[in-house]
Amino acid sequence: MNNIKLVIFDLDGTLLNTIGDLAAACNVVLERHNLPQHTYEEYCHFVGNGILRLVERAIPEPLRTPEFVREVRKDFVEYYTAHIDIHTRPYEGVRELLSELTRRGIKTGVASNKFQAGTEKLVRLFFGDIPFVAILGQRPDIPLKPDPSIALEILEKGGESREDTLYVGDSGIDMQTAAAAGLRSVGCSWGFRSREELQEAGACHIIDRAEQLLELL
Repeated sequence: MNNIKLVIFDLDGTLLNTIGDLAAACNVVLERHNLPQHTYEEYCHFVGNGILRLVERAIPEPLRTPEFVREVRKDFVEYYTAHIDIHTRPYEGVRELLSELTRRGIKTGVASNKFQAGTEKLVRLFFGDIPFVAILGQRPDIPLKPDPSIALEILEKGGESREDTLYVGDSGIDMQTAAAAGLRSVGCSWGFRSREELQEAGACHIIDRAEQLLELL
C-alpha cells in the first residue's frame, strides 16, 4: 500500500482513550437525575454511535422518551465539554505515528461521531501540531457513521482518491464506514471493541500497536 496519501482516523478508541471522561460525565448526569450509573465496561459498549445514543443507552428503557433523552443529552454535553480531558489520553505510539505520517507527507483527517465542538477541542488539545486536512464530528443534518458522508467529505477536503486513502478505527461501525465509502480499512485492537468485532465487520487489516500502521505503508 505504498500509494497511500491520506489516512482517516476515528477519534474515540483509536487516537484517544476517552472512555474514562465519557463514563464519568455520564454517571454524574445520571446521578443528578436520580438514575442508576454504569461501569467502565458497559460504557465501552454504549459509545460509538454519537452522544445521543450513548445517553439513550445509559437511561433505563422505560424512561427513554425523546424529550427526556434530549434533556439528559444537553446536561451531558455541558458537563462533558467542561471536563473533557481529565482522564483522556492518546494511546501509546499515536502521537509518534501522526508525526511520522506528517513527516512522510501523508495527509491525515479525523472522522468522529462525537459532537463537533468536543471533537475539535480534544484534537486541538492533544494533537494541535498535526496539520489535519479536516477534523469532523457530529453536526446537524450530517448522518452519523457508518454512513460514509463524513469520510467522503474528508476525502474531498484532502483532494485524494479512494484508492489512495486508508480508514483506521476501532469498531465494527468504523469498518462499515470504510466499506460504505469504498476505502480500505485498518482495525486497531487497542480500542473499545474486540478483535472479533473488527474481523466480523470485514476489516482489511488489524493492527495491535500504532506503529504497525507504518509497516503497512
